[in-house]
Amino acid sequence: MKMNRNIMRLFASVGGFIFAVILIILIFTALFPSSTKRSIKSMVSDYTGGLNRTITLYDYNGNEIKSWTGKFDVDDNESRVFFDDENGKRVIIYNGIVVNEEN
Repeated sequence: MKMNRNIMRLFASVGGFIFAVILIILIFTALFPSSTKRSIKSMVSDYTGGLNRTITLYDYNGNEIKSWTGKFDVDDNESRVFFDDENGKRVIIYNGIVVNEEN
C-alpha cells in the first residue's frame, strides 16, 4: 500500500509539472507579440546550430543555380548571405537572389 502511494505521488508530481509547462507555453503565446517569438526563435537557432531549411540560389532570370537542404544558421547583410553547409564548408553568396525557406 505504501508503494502505491509513492507511485501516485510521483505521477501527481509529473502531471503537475507537465500541466505547468503547458500553462506557461499557453501564457507565453498569448502575451508575447510575434516579433518577440521571432527573436526567441533566432536565439534558439543560434545556440542549436540552426534550423532545418532549404536555401536556394537563383540567377537574375529566375533560374535555379544551386540548392542546399539541411540544418543551417544563416547570416546576412546588405550584400551577402553566408552559412556553413552540412559538410562544415562556409558558403558565401555575394549579391545573389537567395530564398531561405524553413522546412
